[in-house]
Amino acid sequence: MLLDIFNGISSLNDMVRKMVQSKIFVRNRALGYVSNHIPVVIRYIQRRKENLLVTCVGKEFHTYGCAHFTLLSVSGTHPDNISCLSADTYHIYTAAENIIYAWRRGTELKHTYKGHECSVHIILPFGPHLLSVDESSTVKVWDIKTEELILELNFSNEIFQITTLIHPITYMNKVLFGSQQGCLQLWNLKTTKMIYTFKGWNTTITALEQAPAIDVVAIGLSDGRIMLHNLKFDETIFELIQDWGAVISITFRTDEYPIMATGSLNGHIVFWNLEQRKVESQLNKAHFGSVTGLKYLPNEPLMVSSSPDNSLKLWIFDLADGAGRLLKIREGHSEPPTIIRFYGNNSDNILTAGGDSSLRIFSTITETFNKSLGRASFNRKASKKKGRSIEDPMIMPPIINLAAEETREKEWSNIVASHAGLGTVTTWSYNLLKMDDHKLLPERFKQNHNATATCLCLTKCGNFVVIGYNTGHVDRFNVQSGIHRASYGNEGEAHKGSVRGVVVDALNQTVITAGRDCLIKFWDFKPKDGKTIITLPESIEWLRYHNESTFIAVALEDFTVILIDLDTKKVIRHFHGHKAPLTDASFSPNARWLITSSMDCTIRTWDILSSHLIDVFQVPDACISLHFSSTGEFLATAHMCNLGIYLWSNRTVYSHVSLKAMKEEDVIPMINLPSSIVEVNQQVKEDIIEDEPEYISPEQLSKDLITISALAQSRWLNLLNIDIVKKRNKPKEPPKAPEKAPFFLPTIPSLDIKFDFSDVKDSIDTQRLRTHKDFQNLTIFGKLLHSTTSSENFLEVINKLKSMSPSSIDFEIQSLSVEENSAKLLLLQFMKVLCYMMERKIDFELTQAYLAVFLKWHGQTISETEELRNNLKEMEDLQLKNWIILREKLFYNLSVVQSLKKM
Repeated sequence: MLLDIFNGISSLNDMVRKMVQSKIFVRNRALGYVSNHIPVVIRYIQRRKENLLVTCVGKEFHTYGCAHFTLLSVSGTHPDNISCLSADTYHIYTAAENIIYAWRRGTELKHTYKGHECSVHIILPFGPHLLSVDESSTVKVWDIKTEELILELNFSNEIFQITTLIHPITYMNKVLFGSQQGCLQLWNLKTTKMIYTFKGWNTTITALEQAPAIDVVAIGLSDGRIMLHNLKFDETIFELIQDWGAVISITFRTDEYPIMATGSLNGHIVFWNLEQRKVESQLNKAHFGSVTGLKYLPNEPLMVSSSPDNSLKLWIFDLADGAGRLLKIREGHSEPPTIIRFYGNNSDNILTAGGDSSLRIFSTITETFNKSLGRASFNRKASKKKGRSIEDPMIMPPIINLAAEETREKEWSNIVASHAGLGTVTTWSYNLLKMDDHKLLPERFKQNHNATATCLCLTKCGNFVVIGYNTGHVDRFNVQSGIHRASYGNEGEAHKGSVRGVVVDALNQTVITAGRDCLIKFWDFKPKDGKTIITLPESIEWLRYHNESTFIAVALEDFTVILIDLDTKKVIRHFHGHKAPLTDASFSPNARWLITSSMDCTIRTWDILSSHLIDVFQVPDACISLHFSSTGEFLATAHMCNLGIYLWSNRTVYSHVSLKAMKEEDVIPMINLPSSIVEVNQQVKEDIIEDEPEYISPEQLSKDLITISALAQSRWLNLLNIDIVKKRNKPKEPPKAPEKAPFFLPTIPSLDIKFDFSDVKDSIDTQRLRTHKDFQNLTIFGKLLHSTTSSENFLEVINKLKSMSPSSIDFEIQSLSVEENSAKLLLLQFMKVLCYMMERKIDFELTQAYLAVFLKWHGQTISETEELRNNLKEMEDLQLKNWIILREKLFYNLSVVQSLKKM
């Protein structure tokens, strides 16, 4: 009964596991994440002699090396988004929901601290202890090593809601708490007593930072004021005012310069001269978002800043006026990507366009190769003078469509992009990593600002781009010169209504256009008149083309996808199943599959040959763009409200996957988006789990199976021909005898060397070797074999043979008949050993090798001894029985192979 229950649970687990995964795609990793609103944390590693930067990216955190800004490690995935981050010399501490985690080396989960009832939002390492504060203002003190709760303090949010805290230097066992009500409290954690209450300034305290001077802290307020306050005397030394709202981050320079930096919600960073009590310099729009993380590196003119705009920046202060400049940067899109495409034949890079009007390159190999082509601008020179400002009026709207070809990337621009609400198409250079000066716009639209470029296609040769507009016009431009070359249709109007898709074949013979008027038209590349027209029952959304197969995927407004063959100019496939507007589609490299995405949050894979749906899975956020790599390894996706690009591995590249047609009633699995690294368990593994012994396969799975040994072939293959091997390995020249006799032989003093044999006695006649009649001159193996006459324990003999070299085995088997007194007994016992191995079907190849050598040396003796002949008959029966079993399997396999060859 219990066995049936366990079997049922096991089958249920297998079913659940299959329901939560895709047949084809496996989560790989996320690209393009650098930081979020959680402030950056700095750790100095003595062994590396380097500062490490820790940033949060949702459910994981990244560790960067400050020297080269390279990504060193990615943590495991937390069960929820990380709410706060901190670090000391040994650990990185994170909090997700109400659980705190301690990580070693950025990847190994060492401790978990459970006890909070609300989400934790502040963590402070405090020597051997760890302080944590949750949203209900409950303070807990933990022992880091033992994970024990040492102290708990409860504050009322109505009276004192904790917003920040620090440990003032030289204040033993004391912590300073800042509150939303504007007052501060200094507590002694050892005595659990409040030492002093600072009245405050009747506004929320948003930042606390220890100044280099003892007893002095900087207090940032929500109204923009910064207070330099002396804790010892409870006196404000002086007050500074920031013009851009709340002060959310403060840091002090520690290399003998009296400079304090503050961050604002607008992305500005202000540098204050504390001696002169005025602004020293400022970085306007240092970030596109608020400056939540701001840290000076200890004793260096370097400062690190992080922001929710998905960037991490390193600033250096080496200018003559003491101002800072950008030294290094690591960034991704500050707004969700709008379109992504793999670039090139090796698929090592992904072109992405984001809502921040930027065009970027993300590497699938290493983050070090990520590049930025900049932000689209109406006037690049004017934008460059204004700097990196999100409020730049020259910035163009986001890119909504792009096309790229690597054919001419060294000669001229090889990327074209259209923008939301604009008729102008911009050109970009992959080789130069910048936006080009050519902006493509027909003369007819220079006064018509309502014209919008809705679709475009870059020819395979890289010379021309064909652009469709919402007015129904289709125009062709030369990419190198930016000159208008041709228009399609009557006066350039190819369709009545908006043009939804444009495709050019690989040989520049045919141009295919699709419009909202439900028509697909095939044009000769040079003539202007339409050649063939296909009328569809629904309006068209977009086109996707596969160069090698000449297949065109057409998305319709009724959520279906049709497939058109360019050679026959006919509809060859219909795919139904999506429940919302289609967003994108991509062909597999061999044109066997079509992958589609929709606003119903599903990604479906269609088998083109059979017209069947073979895979579908659902994601939390709708996929707005996807593309299959040309190598077939990865599927890249971009999703709504997500800043990253997600890679999915194609499991059919690495293993065989059975792909059967899916039914409409099949359950669609919900799969979370890939994380920056493979997920880890939420909890630390218990010691009992870690100490479980590793499973070791038994030497024989079943007594009915013929089992071979695990020894190398060299231990038994040449055993029968060992004399030939010895002869081949024999040295060409025999070893020479020493020219001089040993020093201990007596000599006669003379001119010639002569030995003194005067004391040597003729012992031949006087002595004779006498031996006992029961004396046995056996080897160690012979003695072990002889002992089996009483014990019948043949395993020790077999193990001894396995441990010997081929030469030793040959010698021992040959020596069985040397001793006259026990030769018959040893031969009989060795035959029993071989019968034992045959009967139990163990070490099959060793048994055959030992038997061959045994018969080679002792065949004559066996034929002359009746008792040995009788035992040989038993051995023959066992040998034949095993051979019949093996022969049947071999013949069956040979028959199957021969049959498959003829298919």
